[in-house]
Amino acid sequence: MNRRDFILLGRGRTRTLDVSCERLYMTFVEARMSGSTAALLARLAEQSARARRVRLRETVWLARADFRSALQPVLDAFESRGGTVEVAS
Repeated sequence: MNRRDFILLGRGRTRTLDVSCERLYMTFVEARMSGSTAALLARLAEQSARARRVRLRETVWLARADFRSALQPVLDAFESRGGTVEVAS
């Protein structure tokens, strides 16, 4: 599987963006090294705009402060548009 495949957009009545925080973090590290962090976050924001719910898996990766602080504005914007963020156990 390609590391860039960190999300899956479910179909149906409730469109869910299923995000692997582990894969997203690995992609985030690569993006920081290549200077493309803004593009990565913009892509995530664009994909979340087509969903009603974002499901975060493997959230232990959010303990990294740099990763969490980069991701939080995207999640906050999603919630401000009426979306729901849930943590999968």
